[in-house]
Amino acid sequence: MVLLHWCLLWLLLPLSSRTQKFPTRDEELFQMQIRDKAFFHDSSVIPDGAEISSYLFRDTPKRYFFVVEEDNTPLSVTVTPCDAPLEWKLSLQELPEEASGEGSGDPEPLEQQKQQIISEEGTELFSYKGNDVEYFISSSSPSGLYQLELLSTEKDTHFKVYATTTPESDQPYPELPYDPRVDVTSLGRTTVTLAWKPSPTSSLLKQPIQYCVVINKEHNFKSLCAVEAKLSADDTFMMAPKPGLHFSPFDFAHFGFPSYNLGKERGFLAKPSPKLGRHIYSRPKVDIQKICIGNKNIFTVSDLKPDTQYYFDVFVVKSNSNTSTAYVGTFARTKEEAKQKRVELKDGKVTDVFVKRKGAKFLRFAPVSSHQKVTFFIHSCLDAVQIQVRRDGKLLLSHSVEDIRQFQLRGKPKAKYLIRLKGNKKGASLLKILATTRPSKQSFPSLPEDTRIKAFDKLRTCSSATVAWLGTQERNKFCIYKKEVADNYNEDQKKREQNQCLGPDTRKKSEKVLCKYFHSQNVQKAVTTETIKGLQPGKSYLLDVYVIGHGGHSVKYQSKVVKTRKLC
Repeated sequence: MVLLHWCLLWLLLPLSSRTQKFPTRDEELFQMQIRDKAFFHDSSVIPDGAEISSYLFRDTPKRYFFVVEEDNTPLSVTVTPCDAPLEWKLSLQELPEEASGEGSGDPEPLEQQKQQIISEEGTELFSYKGNDVEYFISSSSPSGLYQLELLSTEKDTHFKVYATTTPESDQPYPELPYDPRVDVTSLGRTTVTLAWKPSPTSSLLKQPIQYCVVINKEHNFKSLCAVEAKLSADDTFMMAPKPGLHFSPFDFAHFGFPSYNLGKERGFLAKPSPKLGRHIYSRPKVDIQKICIGNKNIFTVSDLKPDTQYYFDVFVVKSNSNTSTAYVGTFARTKEEAKQKRVELKDGKVTDVFVKRKGAKFLRFAPVSSHQKVTFFIHSCLDAVQIQVRRDGKLLLSHSVEDIRQFQLRGKPKAKYLIRLKGNKKGASLLKILATTRPSKQSFPSLPEDTRIKAFDKLRTCSSATVAWLGTQERNKFCIYKKEVADNYNEDQKKREQNQCLGPDTRKKSEKVLCKYFHSQNVQKAVTTETIKGLQPGKSYLLDVYVIGHGGHSVKYQSKVVKTRKLC
């Protein structure tokens, strides 16, 4: 097959009165053009045995030409759409014969030959409409001028074309096995394992290839070209093409505009304006992933979402030419998460909950009566826990809770609340939770915002320590306990050893200092102090203050370590 721009055909026809010779694939000039791929980029010439990429404007047809000089020549043409369906057809026009009025051998005038080529419709050999990779192949094609016409009616798009007169020896695209399907061999909640038969290009012909796996949630892809268009970070497939890179200014000369003037007027030779030189249509980002894995024919996709449908495609890519072929893709839905039993919370009742390390627990609260507010009390006994609360499916809060926290949400008639508790990575979580629509009658005692115990260093003696803590407007019972500890005792050690939800009933009687009731109508004055006596000189003590609510549930303030003086 000889490939030539049709304008070159008009120029070459009058050069010989006998044999009208066109450059062939074996000639030096043609080989030079093949080596220089930019020569063919988006021109009207299709090279023999090389894949070209080009661009189509919507509703604007594009034509390519090539010449087959000899009858009975094999011919193969492959068209790969990228990102949009194409309409394309291949037709054959006979080469114009020599004409001489008096047998003089003089060629016809150039204008007459041009008119003859343009005016002839030619014979349609093949046509296609769609987004599949489609091809025309013939083992014996007649000589003549071949025209490939392409059209995109949906949007501006890229495409690829490959044509050859030696299809048997070229083998431009990697081959598929007899069974080209991608199989799902294992299915989990977050993983899917895929397997496929190896390409004969690798297993038989021993040519270097690699497989690329593509994962997305929308549909299967029929070409790697379409995948790359979706993956393009700059949406280059949606840009207006740039001259010289995507097309030649020569294309405009046929419309009566000099190419050099046109280039200057449109800014082709100068730096293009960002607003005028690049037209990008906004489009949502596609959740798509492409992973090239070498020559392995089994692969496990991980980090997927449970109960979600995914589409999987595999492409075999020739390493030396970067041409590719698509296997028959597949799809699968990941398994659902194991359904958790939901613990029903009762209004105003404290519920103990245990959450495994990295585990989760689900609770449900459905108030019987209408309510204006809902209050949640969470007391984390060990490590921090993550809490999420949804009302009728809508997320209302998401928070990490360490020690004790209170959340108040606006109520809604007949609303149902779903609480999700997630354990932490360090270890298991134990907590107490209370949900109520009547916070005035809750079992948890009211707490100040600051639950620290303050020690007065200047008031330390060899046998006593003075501390203070905040109270609230609500009258509560406070109990203080002491415990001798080692000098190197720290807060981290305290957290590891103690369950913060354990009440004073678990302490030794000898550790109890005293209990007293306290409150103040003035929140700023709700401070109480206490001096702990009977301590040993130079010793460290762990002090704990418990506040006990009306329902009997106790909450411990943040522990405090104090050390008595050695010498007094």
